[in-house]
Amino acid sequence: MALHCGRACRQYLLHLAHDNVDFRLPEIKALLSLRSRPFDTSETFKETSPFWQLNGLSEEDVQSIMSRTVCAKSAFELWGHGRTTAELKTSLLQYPAKNMAPYLQHDSMYKINVYTFNKTLVFQDRIKKIDALDFLPFKGKVNLKDPDHIFCLLEDYGSDPNFIPEQPFHIYFGRWIADGQRELIRSYSVKKRHFIGNTSMDAGLSFIMANHAKVKANDLVYDPFVGTGSLLVACSRFGAYVCGTDIDFNTIHGIGKASRKDQKWRGPDENIQANLRQYGTESLYVDVMVSDASKHVWRKSAQFDAIVTDPPYGIRESTRRTGSHKDIIKPPEDLYCVEMVPLHPCLTLISNCEQTLSSQTSRRLITMEKTKEPEESDRLAHLADPHFTPYQGHNSFREKYFSGLTKKNAKDNAKSTPGE
Repeated sequence: MALHCGRACRQYLLHLAHDNVDFRLPEIKALLSLRSRPFDTSETFKETSPFWQLNGLSEEDVQSIMSRTVCAKSAFELWGHGRTTAELKTSLLQYPAKNMAPYLQHDSMYKINVYTFNKTLVFQDRIKKIDALDFLPFKGKVNLKDPDHIFCLLEDYGSDPNFIPEQPFHIYFGRWIADGQRELIRSYSVKKRHFIGNTSMDAGLSFIMANHAKVKANDLVYDPFVGTGSLLVACSRFGAYVCGTDIDFNTIHGIGKASRKDQKWRGPDENIQANLRQYGTESLYVDVMVSDASKHVWRKSAQFDAIVTDPPYGIRESTRRTGSHKDIIKPPEDLYCVEMVPLHPCLTLISNCEQTLSSQTSRRLITMEKTKEPEESDRLAHLADPHFTPYQGHNSFREKYFSGLTKKNAKDNAKSTPGE
């Protein structure tokens, strides 16, 4: 459990939020790649765990990750860890004193927090755990309101709320470095946004998508199904110039019926540009226009640094007859399989993440990276792919979704038709 290393190879601990679990690893890997750093972790790494140990990074690398991530809550310089308090103590005593020294001086003030995952501790128990760390050579004074340095004892009690062990599975101790950008989920909430629609992407997922796409300052980002511009808002937050298209004339021009409950019609200033103005990024707004994504409108020389979008699924039509509450069709169980993911010879699949929407449905965040320029032979390459024939690309999603409704209507018609 010892951490023998200098500043160049110190270990860091990420404390991850326990939502959008499938999106966390691709987000952290993408943010690391922006600094040309690999994802190097411990041999005991578990993707579903709320605590990840990272190796081979500098504190500047970690600060950079935390300045963008919405999947990670906090980051720490890891001083010690273990499966028991005894192992933790051994690990901490073996941590180089020279690495601790700058943060334990007489003229420095500090505080120690205790965080427990999947278990709540009473105040007295937290104090006992802090007192048990009295072997650490702290020389400064405790200051709970305005400390120079913050340390944290983190305990992992697993993720099963129905089985909470008496003792933690693992214990970590480290120096707090930075918090992630979870606050953006609240401050950019669509509930507070000037211009919204019925399907505006929630803020948290918008920022995750921008991170997966490695959107950075001065990039040019395009959304071909822009809607009310939620993804443009997120991308502009990271300094990218943004533009988009949509087939809905009313949405692009911000006219027609409003989506808010107590508002009948949209106001004259309700549009995507006003959304960016609300968050102070209007200078990064290029433009949006009405366009059918199935009909190419761009010159061959047009290039974007990233395309970030939430395409329509083709299933907005009602799945039951008017006035009936009995004909809601359960989607077929084989609605999705990995072979249905769209492929392209110029794109490499980076990640395929699932977000569960209900017990019957989910959607996927697919990230691809352009790895070569298109050639004439690439235009029909998908027809030779064995994946394409049985599923016919993403068109099959809509066909399979509504196949149940078609079959049920046929049965109902058969029952209602008198026999000959």
